Amino acid sequence: MSTKGQEDPGEDCASRVGAESPSSDMKRAAAKKLIELYFYQLTKGCGNPQCDNQNCASSGKITNLTPNQAAAQAIQLFSQEARLCDGTQPSKVARTTLEPGPASLTKSLPVKNVNAACSEEGKSEPYLTEARLMEIIEKCKSEGSYSLLIRTLGEVFSRGEALSRSFQKTSKADSPLAALLDKAPDSLLRPPGDLSKEAVRSLQGEDKEEDSSDPSPVVPSDDDTSVDLPAVRRSFAALWSLPGEAFESALVNALVTLADNIELELRVFNTIPSDSMDSLLNVFLIVFEIPTLANLEYLDLALHMLCKAVSCFPILAQAKLARIWAKHCKPRLPSILQALQELITVKVIGGSFTRDYCVQDADTITAPTKVMKILYYASMLSGDLDGPELIPDEESDNSVDKVARRSITSQIPQDPLAKELGLSALDARKPFIPFTDFYNEPLSDAIEMDKDFAYYKSEEPMKFSFMNYAFILTPATKTLGLYYDNRIRMYSERRMSFLQMVVGQPTHPYLRLKVRRDHLIDDALVELEMVAMENPSDLKKQLVVEFEGEQGVDEGGVSKEFFQLVVEEIFNPDYGMFTTQEDTQMTWFNSTSFESDAQFILIGVVLGLAIYNNVILDVRFPMVVYRKLLGRKGGFADLEDWGPTLYRTLSELMNYTEDDIAETFMQTFRVAYKDVFGNISFHELKENGDELYVTQENKKEFLDLYADFLLNKSVERQFKAFKRGFQMVTDESPLALLFRPEEIEQLVCGSKIFDFAELEAATEYEGGYTVESEAVRNFWRVAHSLPPESQRRLLQFTTGSDRVPVGGLSRLKMVIARHGPDSDRLPIAHTCFNVLLLPDYSTIEKLQDRLLKAINYSKGFGML
Repeated sequence: MSTKGQEDPGEDCASRVGAESPSSDMKRAAAKKLIELYFYQLTKGCGNPQCDNQNCASSGKITNLTPNQAAAQAIQLFSQEARLCDGTQPSKVARTTLEPGPASLTKSLPVKNVNAACSEEGKSEPYLTEARLMEIIEKCKSEGSYSLLIRTLGEVFSRGEALSRSFQKTSKADSPLAALLDKAPDSLLRPPGDLSKEAVRSLQGEDKEEDSSDPSPVVPSDDDTSVDLPAVRRSFAALWSLPGEAFESALVNALVTLADNIELELRVFNTIPSDSMDSLLNVFLIVFEIPTLANLEYLDLALHMLCKAVSCFPILAQAKLARIWAKHCKPRLPSILQALQELITVKVIGGSFTRDYCVQDADTITAPTKVMKILYYASMLSGDLDGPELIPDEESDNSVDKVARRSITSQIPQDPLAKELGLSALDARKPFIPFTDFYNEPLSDAIEMDKDFAYYKSEEPMKFSFMNYAFILTPATKTLGLYYDNRIRMYSERRMSFLQMVVGQPTHPYLRLKVRRDHLIDDALVELEMVAMENPSDLKKQLVVEFEGEQGVDEGGVSKEFFQLVVEEIFNPDYGMFTTQEDTQMTWFNSTSFESDAQFILIGVVLGLAIYNNVILDVRFPMVVYRKLLGRKGGFADLEDWGPTLYRTLSELMNYTEDDIAETFMQTFRVAYKDVFGNISFHELKENGDELYVTQENKKEFLDLYADFLLNKSVERQFKAFKRGFQMVTDESPLALLFRPEEIEQLVCGSKIFDFAELEAATEYEGGYTVESEAVRNFWRVAHSLPPESQRRLLQFTTGSDRVPVGGLSRLKMVIARHGPDSDRLPIAHTCFNVLLLPDYSTIEKLQDRLLKAINYSKGFGML
């Protein structure tokens, strides 16, 4: 109860208004609250074990009442003005309850304090409902003073117990009583009087689903909450219709106190009791509905404190928060993500980071990143997910594949939150928020990946590594993480080779391939096959390629050309191992290939080596290949990229709703396909498939079986061998940890953005050239005027590859060096170091002539 001269924000409207001629609405509300007390007394009791009230559960004289029966009896007791025990009070929320008697209908009862740390003993815990907040707002408007609102927000939002009790739904256990009271006529709620027999009978009907002896709120399921989120949003909308200065400072200060206290408790106790987890989640579900979390005042003071508290949640609580956000807060998710992104960006830009104190050490950055991971999974849960049927069955795989899978699984730790949710980024066909919206470029640019990689490898559990939160990093930054992992493995293999030489077991410190240009494929595959058979770990050594009869020393450039030539030849349909899709010009496996499994294994090795050695290839696989490499089967949705024309046709069948589908499409479970020679072949998706027509009932089965045949079963032998070779190189790499399928495509094929302006901005100059040199300016005039195909040749001539690296051409760091005065010599390139040696040509016409000859007729390596 409030003392004289003070207004208790937890006090009910009726007690503040007083007892002056209450209206009929007030009388009705008071009667309903009194009936709630009888209901609670019948089901929970007053707590006195010596109670002698026969209408109280504590007396032991009432047993096995269902909520329906208790509701009917409560109304009867009210109509009879029966005795009500002194200690009776509802437990489901901190409701204001009423004592019996005509003179005391508007007298408020204190609510038992359940958390002494939050309020003084014997004093009621404040809480808010939508109605109460609206009333306070109206009262403050009428008085022209917001002191009551400020005081109420400060008390409720600074205390976890108070906030967790606020904005609660009506519990299921109370629903029989609440539903009746909401619809009851006034005569029913006016004592004395008897309840009609019909109403009593309807309430006393047995309802097995509602049968419970506990009238407190039903414990929410894993994806449900007791918070009335629509009411929270309406309340905040009303609150933010007021001038912000009227309450926001008080709210921010309250949130800081709230977060600080919760974080302290979680760090001290290091766990959340199961009966307290829902209350704690209620607090943060309400707080993250605040519409102005991205405002500077909240970013500076409150938001990162709230994130620190949430980051202390155990995995079970984080998983439940993700499920609730996915189910109940979808429209709110982008706003929460924006607030977290702005917080991280502000802290990165405003921070003073050094090698000794880097972004991984700043909890103002790492804490919102941890919260963003919860949001990341919530976005996937609320989007389009693939079913478990697209996860390969291990039992159907051969033993070689299972060994490879176990190897990968043992090397890459599974994210605990993903494991608890039973979810992977591979399951998300289309998340609610695009994956790219989670990238934070300022953070990605500020991270020193060598140190982050060291933290990732550290055995200390307190070391935070963004490699475990790869969703926030741009592909270019993640590529650096993969690069450090690959280089460390290469250096490790090199050290082992030197140690073996010392003890008399000479080995090669590099993976050395010597090939002839006119027998490139045969030589490369034979040598790689020998390595894979004798010592597969040698594939993790640094690759060094030598073209027979050429004098180039491989510091990277020779390897780039080697991969380029291998890809051009081996993925040519004439070679017979791969085909080209007609409508997409993409490369696919030849299901009728006569090549052995060993050949496909070696092609997988080549692709793995290209990634391992940071070489970009001119390969055009459909996205389903990368999904399959990461451990998923192809499904119907993958046909959209694999064969758009076929997908559109099948989509028409899928979306057809008439009953004459069999007569309209005349499609059976026997399908036709072309082999590499253009011959038509047939395949029955089910036994006697030619006699089974597609109908409305079985069309989904047909589409799934058809996609499974095209993308999985028809090329099962070839793809398993290809994947096995790929894993021989990448099995210990954090590739699957860092990259999603579309990012691996960028890793293999490079960026699709071909912007020479980026290259010019990132180019450096040596040997006397500057950005203002006449020859340099002429070079860029010529380069920008070239058609795209010639620009690619220029890129190939200068860097050894015509592909754009992940992150764009700015990542190449090309160097243009002066190569003597004006002369008739052609430009020369050191592709290993991206260096172009350019003579100081006197005219732009001469420069253009010499440059075009160099890029159009250059092939091979020679000594300078």
